[in-house]
Amino acid sequence: MPFLQKTKNTGHQNVSLKEYPLDGEVKKGNLHRFFHILPFVAAFLAVLISITDVAFLYNSALRAIFNLYYNGVLLIGILSLSTRYLQHRKVIRKITALMDLLLLTALLLGLLYNAWSAVSLSLQPAHGFMTLFLMVSFLIREFFHLRMQVNYRRLGPAQLFVISFLSTALLGSFLLMLPDATTGSISYVDALFTATSAVCVTGLNVLDTELSFTLLGQSIILLLIQVGGLGIMTFTTYFSYFFKGASSYKNQLLVKDITNDERLDNVFSSLKSILLITVVIEGLGFALVFLSLDIKDISLPERAFFSLFHAISGFCNAGFSTLSGNLYDMRIRFNYPVHIIISSLIILGGLGFPIIHNLWEYTTTNIRNLFKRVFRDEKYTYSSMVLNVNSHIVLITTALLLIIGTLGFYIFERNGVLTGYSSYAGKWTAAFFGSVTTRTAGFNSTDTAALSVPTSLIFIVLMWIGASPASTGGGIKTSTFALAFMNFMALIRGKKPEYRGREISQLSISRAFAQMTLASLFIMVTTFTMIIIEPEKEPLNLLFETVSAYGTVGLSRNVTPLLSDAGKLVITFTMFVGRVSLYTLLYSLIKQVKYSKYRYPTEEILIN
Repeated sequence: MPFLQKTKNTGHQNVSLKEYPLDGEVKKGNLHRFFHILPFVAAFLAVLISITDVAFLYNSALRAIFNLYYNGVLLIGILSLSTRYLQHRKVIRKITALMDLLLLTALLLGLLYNAWSAVSLSLQPAHGFMTLFLMVSFLIREFFHLRMQVNYRRLGPAQLFVISFLSTALLGSFLLMLPDATTGSISYVDALFTATSAVCVTGLNVLDTELSFTLLGQSIILLLIQVGGLGIMTFTTYFSYFFKGASSYKNQLLVKDITNDERLDNVFSSLKSILLITVVIEGLGFALVFLSLDIKDISLPERAFFSLFHAISGFCNAGFSTLSGNLYDMRIRFNYPVHIIISSLIILGGLGFPIIHNLWEYTTTNIRNLFKRVFRDEKYTYSSMVLNVNSHIVLITTALLLIIGTLGFYIFERNGVLTGYSSYAGKWTAAFFGSVTTRTAGFNSTDTAALSVPTSLIFIVLMWIGASPASTGGGIKTSTFALAFMNFMALIRGKKPEYRGREISQLSISRAFAQMTLASLFIMVTTFTMIIIEPEKEPLNLLFETVSAYGTVGLSRNVTPLLSDAGKLVITFTMFVGRVSLYTLLYSLIKQVKYSKYRYPTEEILIN
């Protein structure tokens, strides 16, 4: 549509101040904008209706009306996608066109199926889930077609990160309140607690996941775990780039902060790597768990859902299980292959995506060099610092913590909770699994409430440390603990902190100590609050639950289900703060000061 523009010459270029539509174009412009946003509005309403349709299971007459509306939306989707490509004159990326073709095919098949269902009056429960999937897919496509933008001047990466988790938890709480999501009634406090625990990949429960939630409720929890594990910003940013085919400089800066990438030109490549790593590892975990199950009296669909649920829950370090007793349930307590598989998923998820990607590069580089040297008789190609300093620190710290945790668990519990395992292999597997699960996973293959005091204290320390940066886990992070220890040793030796020929920056040291201090203070205050709110509970148990919540671990000494509503809300807030980190939360709330180009004289402060 042509416009008459009023411009001002700035000496460099003409800057448009205001746009005036020409006479006779106003009505056409308004009509164009109406049809531009109509598919999005129709799809949004269809998603809301389909959610209530699935949840409430309305009678046939009302569902027939819903089906008529679905058909209309599907028809709008088919027409909008088709006409969009007919009118589009720019070059469209092949991958985008392919996905749109798949979506168009799905919408066409959905329309035909809905029409057949309306004629035959055979509206099955699966029909509602299929329609919901189609409407959500169409809504996502239209959302990014509208090119909705966020005002980055007021909302930075930290604010967006916090808001994304908060909004997802609130949305999840309302979804869990749907009548068909639970087997009985559920209070909003319990729904909010469960949704926050799932989004923050904690795993603490106030309700039995197997007995209190239906297949729909468990599916909602699984979706919240997946979104929370990867981060909602990862999904939205990647799909925005995927459908638009380009990104602004501001958007790239945002993704750089999300992925912790050092180079700006690698940010979207990192996003694709994150999603690919997730799909591959979770898919492999699903297959291995499925093949390792020996649960009797379980159908093939139930077996598949169990495997998928635990593969995602394991890699995302969530700790949710569809079994009432978690992995301590008699149906799977002594299935050691499943325990080893889930332990591996937990470790990989806790390492973080940058570390996994760096490990892959390191492994492939060594394999290529070995192949060249053995089969082609070529010289060894040395690649400097393939396994970077950050990866070294994280891997060594993780390995040491796993070894210490396993030995400590076995030493203090060999005559305790491990007496239920008849073989040494079973005892060591349970000890290893117990050490792994403290790294923010939350699964339990032993009775956590029966742990001795020394073991409980070891667990508290391991939960406080948690997983690694840019991972699916929480805690102060392994690198934070390692940097603090390295700085401590450097001070004792009278030198600067160094590692592998690299000097650790003072900013990293300062952030590490800030993280540790803030986490410790928050846990102290929260534990003190819980002691006041729940005076009848043991202080050690309350400390255990608080650290478990802040570290997004999910291990419990059977205290959480017995908490009052006030106690549940405190733990809910603790899980949220632990997932986004107190440092990030404060950073998002406090106005940042621009650094000035001056320095004051340094002054030494008396410490001891």
